[in-house]
Amino acid sequence: MAAARSCRKPPSQAPQAMADRGWLPRWCACWGVLVLALLVSGCSLPPLQGRSVSSAATPHSTQDTLLGRKLEQLRQQAQPRPLDSGIYPLDNPQEAFAARMLLARTAQVTLDVQYYIWRADTSGLLLLQALWQAADRGVRVRLLLDDGGTAGLDSILHTLNQHPHIEVRLFNPLVLRWPKTLGYLLDFARTNRRMHNKSFTADSQASIVGGRNIGNEYFGNPQGVLFADLDVLTTGPVVGEIAQDFDRYWASLSAYPIERIVTVPYHMDMPTLHARMQAAAASEQGQRYLRALEHGDLARWLQQEQQPWLWAPTHLISDNPAKALGQASDQQLIGAQLARAIGQPRRQVDLVSPYFVPTQAGVQAIQQLRAQGIQVRVLTNSLEATDVSLVHAGYARYRPQLLELGVQLYELRRQAPPELPRPLHERIRRRWLLASSGSSLHAKTFAIDGERAFVGSLNFDPRSVLFNTEMGLLIESPALAEQIHNAFEQAIPWRSYRIQLGEDGRLHWHSGPPQAEHIFHSEPNSRWYKRLGLWLLQHLPIEPLL
Repeated sequence: MAAARSCRKPPSQAPQAMADRGWLPRWCACWGVLVLALLVSGCSLPPLQGRSVSSAATPHSTQDTLLGRKLEQLRQQAQPRPLDSGIYPLDNPQEAFAARMLLARTAQVTLDVQYYIWRADTSGLLLLQALWQAADRGVRVRLLLDDGGTAGLDSILHTLNQHPHIEVRLFNPLVLRWPKTLGYLLDFARTNRRMHNKSFTADSQASIVGGRNIGNEYFGNPQGVLFADLDVLTTGPVVGEIAQDFDRYWASLSAYPIERIVTVPYHMDMPTLHARMQAAAASEQGQRYLRALEHGDLARWLQQEQQPWLWAPTHLISDNPAKALGQASDQQLIGAQLARAIGQPRRQVDLVSPYFVPTQAGVQAIQQLRAQGIQVRVLTNSLEATDVSLVHAGYARYRPQLLELGVQLYELRRQAPPELPRPLHERIRRRWLLASSGSSLHAKTFAIDGERAFVGSLNFDPRSVLFNTEMGLLIESPALAEQIHNAFEQAIPWRSYRIQLGEDGRLHWHSGPPQAEHIFHSEPNSRWYKRLGLWLLQHLPIEPLL
């Protein structure tokens, strides 16, 4: 009995005794395990049975639309070969925004829109408003967004999806809506694969394809980062291919109707969304975007029927959407398709990629090109200009090897001179690639032998080749390839660092004209701790994730 009495404590001491025995941490741990188990159990994707079935309009069926008639007039004026497509480069960010708005405002039958990132900012809201207004006119709108790039849009997209002529699907969605980061961790093998494609197609008559996502930073936002980017507006036979490719992705096993993913009640009704869009349009930034629409070169040329289009055979290169599930064969991937379409370069390769991680296999391929005397030039971001330092670390380790092979490496300067010196400015008839003086490179393009050019979403890194789905256009246009070549000859050296390998084996960054050249002996305009972090990252096994 004494022993029993010694084990008893006064009631007021019991909670302290339980805490002393570790009761509270165990209680929290049990709840944590329970919550995690509920999250995991609730992160299975819903079934796809019963999805609506739709397909793109055929170009033949929309020939009599306003857009179809206008583009046919352009074709008759140019008199290209029957299989040629029209290409209009969109290197100016404001013009790139205006082109999308023009397609949305002109469409009469269908709008098929596919993007990796769509921001809930001024430009994003204006373009969503344009899609809504098109739907009000009776245009069928299909909006396919990669779910990794829809932050802050759940309520807006959920509301838009209520419109009888708008359907929204999320590609490879995260079932856990908040926090999404945890959703990635719970299903990393699947969610690590993203849809990086970008296209904006109106009436199956015209489409915009390239590197730009939807957001202020892609359309000349004066605040924060500004991307130097590139799209093309295209018309002709290739638009039918783009429309059919959208159908592949829309009907793929990774495209989920938004109402099956965003199931929590959202309280934004149509009038509230309309008011938010109107506020974006009335803002100072919104008015600047709309002025670009009304007074830009593209709108003026469309009115005057004097567009400087390039006409050339153009081919869509696109991953099979099964790549997002890890189920596409090697021959269905964009790398193999490009290799078949390009063939063997004979003279030169000019490559522009914001995220350039060649891997050892890529270095070996470049070595073979150099052994045949083929010139290879590469433009990518410098450490000061990149928005993803991790990817820069994956690239930096290959710089000495590439330079030893004779590759000409250029890295974009974050604070590049806004204007070319007058002699160069007078020699360049058209602004090209770096005309927007972006603080960070985002364009993805290359030219082969001055004969063929590629413009699309493809970065030259393992992620684009192995995990993300990508698309782009291979354009058999010497005029377009020559413009990329001229950029390397004129604008790129002026606005980037030329990297050279010194006799001591160290890298040197050269900037400015030869008569006033400045040489950096470490990553230009970067702090010591950022360079230290870069050095540490280069020694980690991160390449498969880049």
